[in-house]
Amino acid sequence: MIAPGRLAAQMTRPAAAPQPLAAAGPSLPLPAQLLGSRPAPCGARLGGRRLPRQLRTHSTQPATPAYDPRDGVSPASSVADPAASTWDAAQQPITSGQFAPQARAPGAPKRVCIFVEPSPFTYVSGYKNRFTTMIRYLVEAGCEVLVVTTGKGYTLPGVDASSFREQPETFAGARVVSALSFGCPWYLQVPLTFALSPRIWREVRDFQPDLIHCSSPGVMVFAAKLYAWLLKKPIVLSYHTHVPSYLPKYGISYLVPAMWGFLRMLHATAHLTLTVSPAMVDELVTNRAVNSAKQVQVWKKGVDSDVFHPRFRSAAMRERLTGGQPDRPTLVYVGRLGFEKNLFFLREVLERNPGVGLAFVGDGPARQELTAAFKGTPTQFLGMLHGEDLSAAYASSDVFVMPSESETLGFVVLEAMASELPVVAVRAGGIPDIITPGDNGVTGFLYEPGDVDKAAELIKQLAADAQLRSRVGTRARQEVAKWDWRAATMHLLNVQYPIAMAAAAAQYGEALGRVAQDALAAQPPQAGGLTPRAA
Repeated sequence: MIAPGRLAAQMTRPAAAPQPLAAAGPSLPLPAQLLGSRPAPCGARLGGRRLPRQLRTHSTQPATPAYDPRDGVSPASSVADPAASTWDAAQQPITSGQFAPQARAPGAPKRVCIFVEPSPFTYVSGYKNRFTTMIRYLVEAGCEVLVVTTGKGYTLPGVDASSFREQPETFAGARVVSALSFGCPWYLQVPLTFALSPRIWREVRDFQPDLIHCSSPGVMVFAAKLYAWLLKKPIVLSYHTHVPSYLPKYGISYLVPAMWGFLRMLHATAHLTLTVSPAMVDELVTNRAVNSAKQVQVWKKGVDSDVFHPRFRSAAMRERLTGGQPDRPTLVYVGRLGFEKNLFFLREVLERNPGVGLAFVGDGPARQELTAAFKGTPTQFLGMLHGEDLSAAYASSDVFVMPSESETLGFVVLEAMASELPVVAVRAGGIPDIITPGDNGVTGFLYEPGDVDKAAELIKQLAADAQLRSRVGTRARQEVAKWDWRAATMHLLNVQYPIAMAAAAAQYGEALGRVAQDALAAQPPQAGGLTPRAA
């Protein structure tokens, strides 16, 4: 381990003065507005009151036009995002039809350095597709991309260490740098990394990024923020895992205030925070994890509706999902088998719907307890599935269930809808931003947290009515076809990144100005009794 003093000495290098930034369109706020007020104490409220949730609009635009799947990317969209928040005009969606490939705006960054843990290349997680598609479309837009992520490392014996491995040297034209990793104390199979080493620093310094983007929460954030400060570059944090909602599930609710304090330490000094739904924007603002609402925006969602498609329906997969009973109506859950996912709730739902089966696709620390809890029920555990097997698992089921109350967005809900599955989900987290109040019963079904009666009733209706399942599934696919990854990435590159760049230029420019003034004031009086004055 290198002493902090030695590491700082090795890292110090004069940084170029910030350059003036071109505006990226009318939605770019003034830098002074972005910097906000001084940090308020953790737990304070904006204007002395809690901020109410704002109403969201629903799109009535037509579905996306046909596209050629041979181009290997998600379909382009020509409609607005129906779940976009209306509380900030800068968050309104921009569809990919407004961008040609390689359409990087003049004020957008040319070189982007991405810090992400765990690796989106070797670890299956909710943000895997978000980061891999973002990297692909940034490169397509003409950006140079450097990715720093978890690599080989250490965890306890007997723990699945398949994700602790060297990463590919390149991905979709981006250069990839691996950092020594270690197992997360709560999830030992999840690799994390400090990414604090002279080697990583040299890689970032020599790349000379225009902007650094880091996933959060995690321990890698400290390295990303340090490197951004040394280089005087903007730092963007994207918030993906809502840890405060996880802690009560593990019996450690007393740590929730401390976790919000930790998140504030990470995000209050970021030039921009991105999160994946308007609900999470409200959470971060209300709990003072950011200084003001102008410091956080929604990172637009997307789904690859060619990868997740009803054409992947498979008799062989249907046999696996139903335990050899293909005529039995079958629910499916896809995701991590964690205690925070509220999966034991589904046991009572099954008991109230005899003749309905359930399949779990995924793995995690609660698998053993779930296997015991669902013993004697028509439940199958398929483990981790990838590629076409995963697509077939969605498409070969009857109803998708999401009981988790802690989802920041719920990408699996989008994937299920793209596969023409009707969704029954809890009205919590970011899920109501996918199945909006106006679409409840049209593109999917929502029930209130803990309402097992309503959840069981919805399952009963869908299990008994194939036409209802087909109608809702078809409408669900039409809805998610409007959400395109290329459009989300172009909005990130051309609108949201320049906001962070403007905030950084204002911050670093103001700091350098103060240093110059202090230096002038400290000079001794000149001959003739004149004292230098700051401009």
